[in-house]
Amino acid sequence: MSEEKNNQTAKKQSSSTGNRAGQPVSGGNKIGRSVYAQKRRDAKSRRKSSFASGRDKDEFDQQIVDMARVTRVMAGGKRMRFRACVVLGDKKGKVALGLAKGADVSIAVNKAVNKAKKAIIDVSIVNGTIPHAIYQKFGSAKVLLKPARKGRGVIAGGAVRVVLDSVGIKNITTKNLGTNNKVNVAKCTIKALGNLKKVETKKTVKQDDKKGKEQGREEEGDDSDKAKK
Repeated sequence: MSEEKNNQTAKKQSSSTGNRAGQPVSGGNKIGRSVYAQKRRDAKSRRKSSFASGRDKDEFDQQIVDMARVTRVMAGGKRMRFRACVVLGDKKGKVALGLAKGADVSIAVNKAVNKAKKAIIDVSIVNGTIPHAIYQKFGSAKVLLKPARKGRGVIAGGAVRVVLDSVGIKNITTKNLGTNNKVNVAKCTIKALGNLKKVETKKTVKQDDKKGKEQGREEEGDDSDKAKK
């Protein structure tokens, strides 16, 4: 009897130690510790994939042109906020400017970026430069942009250079003839780039000529048929 009792106690102890160590008790079925670990790994992979896809979608680079602390006099005192001027561009001919205020720097920048995304313009670029010279006036800002040959580089400074780098122009000559206010100069540069004439490639011009000739021939044929009748 004593031997049977000892055997039973030994079995109980072995089963309890097996449970503590996470070993299977019966039937060889594994306990769900590895299942939870797998779930954690899946969640991490999902987060990484979503982050990567978000980075791919957001292909615009943002650059801060100006960051200022502004105050407004209220009835109870002064209210301090931050104003951010941000330029967005993909360096392939698309650019935009956003200006916004916020209680914090990060809030102001995010609001400016969201505003800029709603006002993106396409800029015509020919061989890394602009198609023609342009003079633009916006308020007290005056900007002159001239095309340059290959290898000349971007001759600009301040807010004008930030905007041109965001567009992707590699050769250009510029001159700021008015105020030194960064926000007005950036707005004037954006307006000048938006007013550039669109340049058609040779292929599109040839296709248009062919279509015009074909239409002319069809009209001549219709007129001759009417004359015969």
